[in-house]
Amino acid sequence: MSWLYLILAGIFEMTGVTMINSWHQNRNWRSLLLLICGFGASFLFLSLAMKELPMGTAYAVWTGIGAAGGAILGMILYGEPKDAKRIFFIAMVLSVAIGLKIVS
Repeated sequence: MSWLYLILAGIFEMTGVTMINSWHQNRNWRSLLLLICGFGASFLFLSLAMKELPMGTAYAVWTGIGAAGGAILGMILYGEPKDAKRIFFIAMVLSVAIGLKIVS
Protein backbone atom coordinates (compact mmCIF):
# COMPACT_ATOMS: atom_id res chain seq x y z
CA MET A 1 0.00 0.00 0.00
CA SER A 2 2.91 2.35 0.68
CA TRP A 3 3.93 2.31 -3.00
CA LEU A 4 0.40 3.26 -4.01
CA TYR A 5 0.54 6.16 -1.55
CA LEU A 6 3.87 7.21 -3.03
CA ILE A 7 2.54 7.15 -6.59
CA LEU A 8 -0.49 9.19 -5.50
CA ALA A 9 1.85 11.65 -3.77
CA GLY A 10 3.78 12.04 -7.02
CA ILE A 11 0.60 12.58 -9.04
CA PHE A 12 -0.61 15.25 -6.63
CA GLU A 13 2.85 16.84 -6.78
CA MET A 14 2.43 17.06 -10.56
CA THR A 15 -0.97 18.70 -10.03
CA GLY A 16 0.53 21.27 -7.67
CA VAL A 17 3.37 22.11 -10.03
CA THR A 18 1.00 22.45 -12.97
CA MET A 19 -1.23 24.75 -10.96
CA ILE A 20 1.72 27.02 -10.11
CA ASN A 21 2.03 27.75 -13.84
CA SER A 22 -1.74 28.13 -14.17
CA TRP A 23 -1.78 30.52 -11.19
CA HIS A 24 0.95 32.67 -12.78
CA GLN A 25 -1.00 32.86 -16.03
CA ASN A 26 -4.56 33.33 -14.75
CA ARG A 27 -4.50 34.48 -11.11
CA ASN A 28 -7.88 32.89 -10.40
CA TRP A 29 -9.16 31.19 -7.26
CA ARG A 30 -9.56 27.81 -8.96
CA SER A 31 -5.85 27.62 -9.79
CA LEU A 32 -4.88 28.72 -6.28
CA LEU A 33 -7.22 26.23 -4.63
CA LEU A 34 -5.98 23.35 -6.82
CA LEU A 35 -2.38 24.38 -6.14
CA ILE A 36 -2.90 24.26 -2.35
CA CYS A 37 -4.92 21.04 -2.49
CA GLY A 38 -2.44 19.37 -4.85
CA PHE A 39 0.57 20.06 -2.64
CA GLY A 40 -1.39 19.30 0.53
CA ALA A 41 -2.49 15.90 -0.77
CA SER A 42 1.03 15.26 -2.04
CA PHE A 43 2.55 15.79 1.40
CA LEU A 44 -0.20 13.75 3.05
CA PHE A 45 0.37 10.73 0.80
CA LEU A 46 4.16 11.12 1.05
CA SER A 47 3.93 10.99 4.83
CA LEU A 48 1.74 7.88 4.65
CA ALA A 49 4.22 6.20 2.29
CA MET A 50 7.14 7.03 4.57
CA LYS A 51 5.60 5.02 7.41
CA GLU A 52 6.90 1.90 5.63
CA LEU A 53 9.38 3.08 3.00
CA PRO A 54 12.86 4.45 3.74
CA MET A 55 13.00 8.24 3.61
CA GLY A 56 15.67 8.35 0.87
CA THR A 57 13.77 6.00 -1.42
CA ALA A 58 10.41 7.68 -0.84
CA TYR A 59 11.79 11.16 -1.40
CA ALA A 60 13.73 10.19 -4.52
CA VAL A 61 10.74 8.49 -6.13
CA TRP A 62 8.38 11.32 -5.11
CA THR A 63 10.61 14.01 -6.58
CA GLY A 64 11.26 11.88 -9.68
CA ILE A 65 7.56 11.47 -10.38
CA GLY A 66 6.95 15.16 -9.70
CA ALA A 67 9.86 16.38 -11.82
CA ALA A 68 9.30 14.06 -14.77
CA GLY A 69 5.53 14.46 -14.63
CA GLY A 70 5.82 18.23 -14.37
CA ALA A 71 8.11 18.33 -17.40
CA ILE A 72 5.78 16.08 -19.40
CA LEU A 73 2.72 18.14 -18.44
CA GLY A 74 4.62 21.30 -19.38
CA MET A 75 5.23 19.86 -22.83
CA ILE A 76 1.60 18.76 -23.24
CA LEU A 77 -0.25 21.69 -21.69
CA TYR A 78 2.08 24.67 -22.10
CA GLY A 79 3.97 24.00 -25.31
CA GLU A 80 7.39 23.55 -23.72
CA PRO A 81 10.13 22.09 -25.95
CA LYS A 82 9.81 18.39 -26.85
CA ASP A 83 13.29 17.69 -28.16
CA ALA A 84 14.88 14.24 -27.95
CA LYS A 85 17.47 15.21 -25.33
CA ARG A 86 14.81 16.45 -22.96
CA ILE A 87 12.71 13.30 -23.39
CA PHE A 88 15.82 11.15 -22.88
CA PHE A 89 16.61 12.79 -19.55
CA ILE A 90 13.00 12.57 -18.40
CA ALA A 91 13.17 8.84 -19.18
CA MET A 92 16.36 8.62 -17.10
CA VAL A 93 14.60 10.19 -14.11
CA LEU A 94 11.75 7.70 -14.43
CA SER A 95 14.22 4.79 -14.77
CA VAL A 96 15.85 5.76 -11.48
CA ALA A 97 12.45 5.80 -9.76
CA ILE A 98 11.63 2.36 -11.18
CA GLY A 99 15.08 1.09 -10.19
CA LEU A 100 14.57 2.23 -6.61
CA LYS A 101 11.24 0.39 -6.54
CA ILE A 102 12.92 -2.79 -7.78
CA VAL A 103 15.67 -2.75 -5.15
CA SER A 104 13.45 -1.67 -2.23
